[in-house]
This record gives sequence, structure tokens and C-alpha cells, in this order.
Amino acid sequence: MKNPSSILDLFIHIDEYLAIVIQNTGAWSYIILFLVIFMETGFVVTPFLPGDSLLFAAGALAATGSFNILLLYLLLCGAAILGDTVNYWAGHFVGPKAFNEKNRLLKKEYLERAQKFYEKHGGKAIVLARFVPIVRTFAPFVAGIGKMHYGKFLSFNVFGGILWVSIFLLGGYLFGNIPFVQDNFHIVIAVIVLISLLPIGIEYVKSKKKSRYKKV
Repeated sequence: MKNPSSILDLFIHIDEYLAIVIQNTGAWSYIILFLVIFMETGFVVTPFLPGDSLLFAAGALAATGSFNILLLYLLLCGAAILGDTVNYWAGHFVGPKAFNEKNRLLKKEYLERAQKFYEKHGGKAIVLARFVPIVRTFAPFVAGIGKMHYGKFLSFNVFGGILWVSIFLLGGYLFGNIPFVQDNFHIVIAVIVLISLLPIGIEYVKSKKKSRYKKV
């Protein structure tokens, strides 16, 4: 088992070094996992941190007795929900200031589009984005920019966060130690992510059909 070359390498690939982290930090590994999931969902600048694979790996190690699965489950659900909450309010207060007519990348019209999008698809977007790396980090920020009603955002944030953690953490707990899964870890994660993208594909096809009917 290789060791991380730096602190940055450790955080970016913590899913691969998780056994080493547990061995060296003991109970503090719960806090480290909480912080990584919180940062991955809570800060727009850290979408590169592992999410799906980390949850799956943590679940697999919990099945071996390295973690208390109930405590880990509650902590990571809390981290996912809190992360999106912080990201939402960052977008709510800071985001709109970055949008103006002079900024070619962040035009005010983009903000208006975001507002309309979340008025129509806000709830679905928050839940489905949980299963798309990188998009998951930006969705709550854009929801805040778009002034999505916080009560509505919170309900879908809680539902999406619990669903995301449940699928990957408990999936790792139940299946992560099967030899085939261990030998093809990243392939399995990719397949799970692809399956989770199916609802987005279905929604996209539906919206295309509706637009065609309107034109006719």
C-alpha cells in the first residue's frame, strides 16, 4: 500500500489512502471524513475532492470494523447537508455581486437564467446533482445565486444528501469487500455514477419532447 507524497495528495486521493488514515489517526478519521465531504459539497473551490468513491471506501472499511457504521452514516449525512447549506448561502450573498454587464464570463443574464431554472427545476436539480461529481459542488451555489426559496432548497438538500450518502456509504458497506468489487473499485464507482445519471437523461429526453410538441 503506497503512502501519500504530500498533504494535498492525501486529501485529493483520500479514498485510496483511507486505511492509512485510520491507522495513523484512529478516531480522528471520523472528523477527517466529515471535513472532506463537507468541503467537497460546501466550497465551490474544492470540487476536486473525492465524494462518491470516498463514501464507498468508508463503507467498505466500516464492514471490516474500522468504523462504526451508524456513527459514520450520521456524521456524513450531516456533512453533506451542512456543506450544501453553506454553499447555498455563499451563492446567495456573494454570488450576485460577481454578475454584472461588464463581466464577460459572469453576465447578469446568466444570473437571470439561473433564477428561472431553479424556479422550474430547483428541487430535481439539487437532488440529481448530488450524483454528478463537480456539478454537485456548484448546484447549491447556483441555487443560492438564483434566490431559490430556502425552505424548498433545504427540503431537497436533506433528501438528496441522505439519499447520496445512503447509496454510496451503505453500498460500500454491503458490497465493498467482495473481491470483484475490490479489484475493480473505480469501475464500480463509475457504473454507479452512470446509473445515477439515468434520471437526468430521462428528464432531458422529456424536456426535448415537450419542446418539440410546443413547436408543432
